[in-house]
Amino acid sequence: MNAITQDVASAPTLDLAGSRLAALNAWVAEVAGLTRPDAVVWCDGSDGENAALIAQMQADGTLLPLNSETHPNSWLHRSHPDDVARVEHLTFVCTSDRDDAGPNNHWMSPADGHSKMDGLFDGCMRGRTMYVIPYCMGPIDSPLSRCGVEITDSPYVVTNMRLMTRMGAPALARIEREGRFVKGLHSIGELDPERRFIMHFPEELTIKSYGSGYGGNALLGKKCHALRIASHQARQEGWLAEHMLILGVENPQGETHYIAAAFPSACGKTNLAMLIPPQGYRDAGWKIWTVGDDICWMRPGADGRLYAINPEAGFFGVAPGTSAASNPNALKCIQSNTIFTNVGVTADNQPWWEGIDDGNEPALDWRGEPYDANKRPAAHPNARFTVSAKQCPSYSPEAENAAGVPISAIVFGGRRASLVPLVFEARDWTHGVLVGAAMGSETTAAATGAVGVMRRDPMAMKPFCGYNFADYFSHWLSFDNGENKLPKIFHVNWFRKGADGKFLWPGFGDNLRVLEWMIGRVEGSASAVETPIGHLPRAEDLNLDGVELSGEARDVLFGFDRDGWKAEFDSIGDYLEEYGPRMPQSLKDEQRRVAGSLSH
Repeated sequence: MNAITQDVASAPTLDLAGSRLAALNAWVAEVAGLTRPDAVVWCDGSDGENAALIAQMQADGTLLPLNSETHPNSWLHRSHPDDVARVEHLTFVCTSDRDDAGPNNHWMSPADGHSKMDGLFDGCMRGRTMYVIPYCMGPIDSPLSRCGVEITDSPYVVTNMRLMTRMGAPALARIEREGRFVKGLHSIGELDPERRFIMHFPEELTIKSYGSGYGGNALLGKKCHALRIASHQARQEGWLAEHMLILGVENPQGETHYIAAAFPSACGKTNLAMLIPPQGYRDAGWKIWTVGDDICWMRPGADGRLYAINPEAGFFGVAPGTSAASNPNALKCIQSNTIFTNVGVTADNQPWWEGIDDGNEPALDWRGEPYDANKRPAAHPNARFTVSAKQCPSYSPEAENAAGVPISAIVFGGRRASLVPLVFEARDWTHGVLVGAAMGSETTAAATGAVGVMRRDPMAMKPFCGYNFADYFSHWLSFDNGENKLPKIFHVNWFRKGADGKFLWPGFGDNLRVLEWMIGRVEGSASAVETPIGHLPRAEDLNLDGVELSGEARDVLFGFDRDGWKAEFDSIGDYLEEYGPRMPQSLKDEQRRVAGSLSH
């Protein structure tokens, strides 16, 4: 089934004496001694290994086969009803100095964190198999990529990590060459919410996660490594690890601009990354290329521009709301070879969720019970799909470019029903960092807790920054060093509502109209009006052919509410002060500059 399988008594399993993998082998033996599994498996990422794991999970009911005619080689996983989203209140950053974690993170000392977690891990894999997953975040030969190893007792995690990362023998070979890797230890434990913690030890490049089988809590290459640990690495090494999609916009002349965009979870990153241009744009020759839908690692190249890779190899997307109208590329992407989590199913065993609008009806809900709309939705609001990025019709081969793609624009955006216009451009890099730092958004079902509450979510990194936000903002500001050729920074809001509570902007494919204006600003060909909050387009500065906007929509989407922004910047000032003396003075000065201009 796999590269190496032995009972635990014979672990360590590889003859690595004198090799650069000796540290890995010693760690695996140490974890096996702590968790006491019945067997240790070193995963090689092969097709045969994957097929055997799926057969094993089908036999024990962990994975349920879906309709083989409509969704070949696709599966349904139902997680525990109390294990359906990120648990930010149980997620900790364990640094020697509490201030290094910052007020944006829950903190625990490394000693206490290890003690708590090792107590939970003690003997937790009895009767189970321990899987060792070597993986690479990013193209396997890219100097921008970083490797890790996740140890888990969940075969569901193994099959998902195979889709989401470059997993197996090539990653192990790179780890041997480099002699370094991020350590991730995971167990589903008893799936008891009272015994559930996700601990990060950035100074040790270590992650420990216990008690959850859900996506970001269990697929440790994703948010835990690629953002919380990587953001710490990035600060030390002079790059950025960000919660951003990466897309390419190709114009009719065949020129492609790459854009990185940060939105909180469930705020449309995947939809934008896979955007299909409106018919008129398609006829003219515009194309969208998907490099990544969730995470972006960027660093300056030799020419001073920022170059980006998507460290992931797959999509872990939100299913509800995905339809032929909202995201046809995503829907095409998940017709085969896909793992669905917490969706409903139809009578003929097709996956179903609210908003799919495919003419079918659900028979069972995400808990496997007969569907009753008065009881619960068919799909959990945070139901997911896991699929290889290469299945996306708009997939860009540049996703495997070891050098990364050059970024022309960085976009921040949140879910704001009021105040924030459709789009504006930051005055310069410092103002752009403030725009990102002050970003607010209404909460969604991607995290536990109340939905629809406005909170500050800087750079969409509030749940994911592995160190003090004040230091993070300083790190962003440091890129403006007089040598780098930095991208322009923009802010968008697809979610502005009118007096009737309905969205004013059509969104989806029409968002390309906004991207076109941004590219025009990058190239110096598009007009804008200068305001205290940044450069705003007028309605006539966008190509709105075929878009019907009411008078209210035009006024609000392209308007500027001075009194509302005064109150907003007062709030932003208070927010920045929450981080104390570490907050960079230049960012506070920028807030005061904008606040002062709003008072004139």
